[in-house]
Amino acid sequence: MSTPSVSKRANVTEFANGGAAAAILAAGIGSFLVALFALIADKSAPIKGLMNFYKPTGPLSGVTTCAIVAWLIVWFVLNRRWRRQTVNVGRIRVAALVLLILAVLLTFPPIADLF
Repeated sequence: MSTPSVSKRANVTEFANGGAAAAILAAGIGSFLVALFALIADKSAPIKGLMNFYKPTGPLSGVTTCAIVAWLIVWFVLNRRWRRQTVNVGRIRVAALVLLILAVLLTFPPIADLF
């Protein structure tokens, strides 16, 4: 449980929201990494071979595994840094939304084929 702190505005109590902000931003980064790793594995034969962790699923097994590991690391690091802080969630939401939109665009074949 976080302890409330009094802000500079009178009678306004702020709670630490850094843990939630870390989860939101990490989700955006994780989504983007899935798309980025998939694009890289699709365009590079050596990377495609490295990402083939489980033959029946092909490189998708490595793409998702690497993205999940990276997402967990990012979430852990951000949570450790922000868990007792009050951060600007508006900016975090915008960044996460932009990363999610980029992830969807990078997995859309006409756009992915441009790279």
